[in-house]
Amino acid sequence: MSTNGEMTTNDYLKNIVANLPETPGVYQYLNAEGAIIYVGKAKNLKRRVYSYFSKEHEPGKTRVLVSKIADIRYVVVNTEEDALLLENNLIKKYKPRYNVLLKDDKTYPSICISNEFFPKVFKTRQIHRNGGTYFGPYSHAPSMNAVLDLIKRLYPLRTCHLNLTPETIRSGKFSVCLEYHIKNCAGPCIGLQSQKEYLKNIDEIKEILKGNTQEISRMLFEQMQELAGDLKFEEAQKVKEKYALIENYRSKSAVVSSILHNVDVFAIEESDQTAFINYLHVVNGAITQAFTFEYKKRLNESKEELLVWGIIEMRARYKSESREIIVPFELDIDLNNVAFTIPQKGDKKKLLDLSVLNVKQYKADRLKQSEKLNPEQRSMRLMKEIQQELHLEKSPLQIECFDNSNIQGTDAVAACVVFKKAKPSKKDYRKYLIKTVEGPDDYASMQEVVRRRYTRAIEEQAPLPDLIITDGGKGQMEVVRAVIEDELHLQIPIAGLAKDNRHRTSELLFGFPPQTIGIKQNSPLFKLLTQIQDEVHRFAITFHRDKRSKRQTTSALDQIKGIGEKSKTALLKEFKSVKRIKEASIEELAAIVGQSKAQLVKDELN
Repeated sequence: MSTNGEMTTNDYLKNIVANLPETPGVYQYLNAEGAIIYVGKAKNLKRRVYSYFSKEHEPGKTRVLVSKIADIRYVVVNTEEDALLLENNLIKKYKPRYNVLLKDDKTYPSICISNEFFPKVFKTRQIHRNGGTYFGPYSHAPSMNAVLDLIKRLYPLRTCHLNLTPETIRSGKFSVCLEYHIKNCAGPCIGLQSQKEYLKNIDEIKEILKGNTQEISRMLFEQMQELAGDLKFEEAQKVKEKYALIENYRSKSAVVSSILHNVDVFAIEESDQTAFINYLHVVNGAITQAFTFEYKKRLNESKEELLVWGIIEMRARYKSESREIIVPFELDIDLNNVAFTIPQKGDKKKLLDLSVLNVKQYKADRLKQSEKLNPEQRSMRLMKEIQQELHLEKSPLQIECFDNSNIQGTDAVAACVVFKKAKPSKKDYRKYLIKTVEGPDDYASMQEVVRRRYTRAIEEQAPLPDLIITDGGKGQMEVVRAVIEDELHLQIPIAGLAKDNRHRTSELLFGFPPQTIGIKQNSPLFKLLTQIQDEVHRFAITFHRDKRSKRQTTSALDQIKGIGEKSKTALLKEFKSVKRIKEASIEELAAIVGQSKAQLVKDELN
């Protein structure tokens, strides 16, 4: 588009914004092709839409969205609640490119009570508009199976597919099946159970599925007492068995006091591009709905915005009319005749904690699944965690870790291991012989190695690390800082990994003065840091052992002029040690390296 065209579009949009009403409503952004690319709601249309055009946005999706806007439409509504509902419906209808996308739950099962003369109760994944009554969907299959098992044990219901009508039953065309003989069905197909009695059971089942188990339990208890008072002990015993079953179910499903009736609970967790929202519906202290769903973020939506959308979506989907909604933090939302609660203690806090627990578990499961499909995603997540924990400016794509190894200052060496994208890059590992330090001085040795490595990196213009980790505590961090910042004038973050008295990774240190960064043991991040520390220690100690072994086994032969590497190797292979070479005769040595070299070896060693 030409500059003049851009100016025309900008003037056009500014005129629309200038004339927007300061009332609740829904706005829609359209691109040059006339497609809706974003839908939003606002308490104040003018103020909200103006915010998109009144400032320079950070590089990212919001800036891209604004650059694509060619037209603006809006709808004025009476209340913010109307705006929320309208926004939700428009997003579903048009699926705009830059809006949050809700993953659907079509695969979750529901419980259906069929619309028949003698209804059936069964689980299904398909919703048909045939007059049947549906409860669900259930995201936790064991919970659904538990309530179905309770219903089966409480009430004898038919499971057959016979077309039971008054006419077909009277005609006598049916006969009882095995389910009748094992007492799972009362035989309505041959008239042994009336429709009135059967539908009474169905009504009670509906109450159980709604979560009103307290009322059913009370009715059964009264019925049991009445039968016992009339001395009908066998019938009373059968009712008692039903009462015990439903009380046992209530004890497992009631998470809080039964005083809490008809309450919605919401909790939210986020990852980089996804929000996870858990929804619980509680009736008489029992959870009757439990569902966790995902929103795919499109812009930099806040937690508050995402949770508001989730509340509207779930209440509409499950047709909830709860007058109280429990949430983890304050929301800028006003629903008609609905109170929002942020509990600090008591049964409501228990419910919120349960919702938080569920959403965190769901998030962990989803991340594990995605990381199996895309292993690099795990690496990126771990680097993001390190960045967040240490407040780094950028993700530590390259981490380098140093360690020293010596025995009382002898055979002093150092090692550097490199991790790229949270994976060891062994081709970049480096070994260092300590050249300028005499005696066991770990601090000076560390300074020498760090100075040599990064002086060379600067000279060769090699990539510098995003994070340096020392295998040691505050002292090691300080000597590395002195070289990096004071001498080389580099700005590279420095962390330290300290060990406990059992030589196990115990804490991560960062900052100057160093502060302990709390990381849960057994977490993936802690395991990565332990792996880095163990790897640099292994690499350093292996190099030290090789150097010490080589010195001990070949030092005497190294001093003999005229004896090269090939001859030394042949002698050591045959005699195994310098001591045995020294004890061997001229003839034995000559058989390996020849007469003249044998005489050299014998003379020098003796």
